[in-house]
Amino acid sequence: MTATRKTAPRRTVLHLGLALGLALAGSAAWAAYPERPIKLIVPYPPGGATDVIGRILAIKLGEALGQQVLVDNRGGAGGNIGAEAAAKATPDGYTLLMGALTSHSTMATLEKGKLRYSITKDFAPIMIVGSVPLVVVVNPALPVKTLQELVAYGKANPDKLNYASSGAGAPQRMAAEILRREAGIKMVHVPYKGSGPAMTDLVGGQVNLMVETVPAALQFIKAGKLRALAVTMPQRISMLPDVPTTGEAGLPAIEVSSTFGVLAPAGTPADIVALLNSTLAKILATADAKEQLLTQGVYALPPTTPAAAADRLAAEVARWAKLITEANIKSDD
Repeated sequence: MTATRKTAPRRTVLHLGLALGLALAGSAAWAAYPERPIKLIVPYPPGGATDVIGRILAIKLGEALGQQVLVDNRGGAGGNIGAEAAAKATPDGYTLLMGALTSHSTMATLEKGKLRYSITKDFAPIMIVGSVPLVVVVNPALPVKTLQELVAYGKANPDKLNYASSGAGAPQRMAAEILRREAGIKMVHVPYKGSGPAMTDLVGGQVNLMVETVPAALQFIKAGKLRALAVTMPQRISMLPDVPTTGEAGLPAIEVSSTFGVLAPAGTPADIVALLNSTLAKILATADAKEQLLTQGVYALPPTTPAAAADRLAAEVARWAKLITEANIKSDD
């Protein structure tokens, strides 16, 4: 009995010492992060908005963290191939996703049952970093100069309007569906494999209108090849200061932008997520980063905490799930 009483405290001390040693070792490991290059997966081919944002942030993050941040383009399946690869990566902070959150959110419903990852369950959002505004544009041959005139034309000519989109699940298509529902007009959807061919046919007059990202449409608007009717933002934007908002035109529900954020695989240590969050916040507060993003048509957003970023992502998924369900939108429409 005496020997047992003497041994138990020693074992307790040993166990406590071991636990403390492991905790200190873990803290030291996270404190040293990053010790090697970080991979930022962009789930689209080079050249698009997600890629441009990712490359700007990769350079800035690399400079701030003292390690290279390498962009890894994994295009295909509407962003799902790259997103799945990031979701299944080791959650150690060395693989991140440059997410097109609006597109991923629509895919969560459109491809439900087909996806092998969950955008809300398999990721730890780090920060919402920016948004790209959309604009309602028409071919100049269409006899309308304002959004109100477009609605009036659609009601007077129920079988004449069609609209292009860069894909069934794209934010551009979702915005057009909101326009159709809110205005109470009929429009036939003409999906394309990307904004490029859709814009080509819109300029050529094969389709009447489109809701497109401002950067993609801006050159055609300035050249007079497309007419801008309204931007889908709560306030007018610096790139098109003379174009009214959809709210000014009487359709405030059409408030849509393509939102982007940086995410880590679920299970990534909270210390690493916090470090990346604070680093991105400092980067996005600089005039240089804001200017570089705005040059590409991206508005840097105010810093968000990881918790706020997760809430924003969940809200995006819920918003588009409601629209897709109510409008009976299919991925192959």
